[in-house]
Amino acid sequence: MTRLLQQWVSAQAQQRPEAVAIVMDGGSLTYGQLEAATNRFARLLQAAGCRRGDRVAFAIPKSPGALIAILGILKADCIHVPIDTSSPAPRVSKLLKSSEPRYILGMRSSANLLRDLFAQDDFSPWLRVGWMDDSTDWAGFVPSFKISESDSYSAEPPQYQNVSHDPAHILYTSGSTGEPKGVVITHANVIAFVEWAVRYFGIGSSDRFSCHPPLHFDLATFDIFGAFASGAQLHLVPPQLSLLPNKLADFIRNSAVTQWFSVPSVLNYMAKFDVVKFNDFPALRRLLWCGEVFPTPALVYWMKRLPRAQFTNLYGPTETTIASSYYTVPACPTDSTQPIPIGTACDGEELLVLDDDLRLVPQGEVGNLYIGGAGLSPGYWRDPARTQSAFVSYGADRTIYKTGDLARVGNDNLVYFVGRVDTQIKSRGYRIELGEIEVALNAFEELKECAVVAISTENFESNLICCAYVLQDNARSTHAKLRAKLSAVLPAYMLPARWMDFPQLPKNANGKIDRPKLQDLFALEGAQSSDSAREFSSSDVSRDPSQRAESANEVVEAVLPTPHFRTVR
Repeated sequence: MTRLLQQWVSAQAQQRPEAVAIVMDGGSLTYGQLEAATNRFARLLQAAGCRRGDRVAFAIPKSPGALIAILGILKADCIHVPIDTSSPAPRVSKLLKSSEPRYILGMRSSANLLRDLFAQDDFSPWLRVGWMDDSTDWAGFVPSFKISESDSYSAEPPQYQNVSHDPAHILYTSGSTGEPKGVVITHANVIAFVEWAVRYFGIGSSDRFSCHPPLHFDLATFDIFGAFASGAQLHLVPPQLSLLPNKLADFIRNSAVTQWFSVPSVLNYMAKFDVVKFNDFPALRRLLWCGEVFPTPALVYWMKRLPRAQFTNLYGPTETTIASSYYTVPACPTDSTQPIPIGTACDGEELLVLDDDLRLVPQGEVGNLYIGGAGLSPGYWRDPARTQSAFVSYGADRTIYKTGDLARVGNDNLVYFVGRVDTQIKSRGYRIELGEIEVALNAFEELKECAVVAISTENFESNLICCAYVLQDNARSTHAKLRAKLSAVLPAYMLPARWMDFPQLPKNANGKIDRPKLQDLFALEGAQSSDSAREFSSSDVSRDPSQRAESANEVVEAVLPTPHFRTVR
């Protein structure tokens, strides 16, 4: 029997058509309404010439309309390609040239992006535009169709030709060569993870999912289809709240979400602004994170305030579909330097810690982390060389993915993330894992958040260790004091030589700390003088959390290019 992602919505619509499916900004769609709208849109796409396997890109901000687009694309037997509408036109152009979609879906809010795209490159011979709102601001061209035209089509489900192992979407991630990598994810990939998660977490129709990540980020895939698979409500977090910790806390309270899923940076930011009350969020049953390391002090903050909630660390790169391993924290850690394991493999997945010859490393030793199993992507879109490099044969009939992460298996038989292969550096002859320095810094109460990166140098260090950090509002620490405090827990060769303080660390489109940007800033530091740098004073921000958060966001763009820095040796 063929199983496809869109069938979950159809099943819910048949059983519970009046149940609420999507909520945003006070409005909602029922499963019956969602089913009808997506069926009509799928028929509109087919009438516009879309056929099985065609790609359809969408440059639409997170909204109920965007979810109608995703489901309609799938129901038309096509592959959806989400576009980050905040990306500059040159990068989006690379995505379009790679995926070659038949259509790109736009609306008023993305008109400028589309205008820039078509001004920069001549996509007109093969790329057409579909319009997803009532605006007539068509960026200088007339769209091939408008969403309003779907009203004339039948609300009955179309016949599907796709099978479970056909691609559902292509998610583009950064590539080291400057060319984005298109990760192909199939219906079966997503179904395997979602079904495991629904069983493990005991998710049901009474749940209310948050959807905080942008739709081009794979965490959103679980939010969307986890909700639809279980008949739960999906509460879309408005993008304008993403960097306002007090507003995010209000959203969790007012929406009464039972599950929150985000990158740790968001949770760490909320903790550092102290926006969570003791016994807050009474409806919240589960708090999940994925995508990067969650500093243990911030986890302790959350667990002390939400003693009734379940806290689970999920781990997995985009190439292995949402997550491949899990660890539910059994009790609040008592040691702020205690690492949180990435745990054990989800059902149908496999985690392997191997040496350079693909042999299992002994327990406790660090090796390269590989993943195999049901979530494994078929590879990179139309890029066999990259696919062959990252997806390697293991044994007679298995393929595994080289994550680029270092890990070890502890005495408890749990897998522990150690760091990225490319964050293990050599400085002054010593092999150093930058993540170990971050763990030590995150235990400092005066820091809100921090990141440690390395830049190459012609000096004897070979790699210069650099620390970017954000102070607590009432903290008055200096670079020298932080370095002295760090020297009490780390050897001298692991101490950062350059330091920068920020009002807020720069984040990329997925909400993770933008480490390449930090590396660029530190590399520029030698050509700048500290006299030209602008300092951000915590006294400029109100003590009230909501005002404090908004004030910080207002100044961050001005401050980030010229932070306060100093070299300390």
